[in-house]
Amino acid sequence: MTPPYRAQRAIAAASLALAVTAGGLAIASTAQAYDTDTTTISCSAVKIRKAPSKTSTVVGIGYRHDKVTYDQFAYKKAEKTWYTRGTVTRKSDGKKIRGYMIYNCANPYQTNPAPKPSIPK
Repeated sequence: MTPPYRAQRAIAAASLALAVTAGGLAIASTAQAYDTDTTTISCSAVKIRKAPSKTSTVVGIGYRHDKVTYDQFAYKKAEKTWYTRGTVTRKSDGKKIRGYMIYNCANPYQTNPAPKPSIPK
């Protein structure tokens, strides 16, 4: 009747919580997720890349004062560089480009250079 169903439901909820927690711990060392917010590009131009790496494929270019809706920051240990992931909406043609850009050019503080998050261990 009711007790076995409640027990099954509790076990399912605990399993789901464990899976979500484990998944969060797996990516926490390389990327930090934050609430989505908007800012603007503070550099004259910035390459938007497919992955957080200086050697990754360039998917587009964003220019000063283009709007950025960001949702994640990633630290590349080998390059000692922070990246911002988000969608850039260009003022010139309205094109939306999704990818990673150098943190100093697209940061939530709208200043250059920005205070960087702490480096993951």
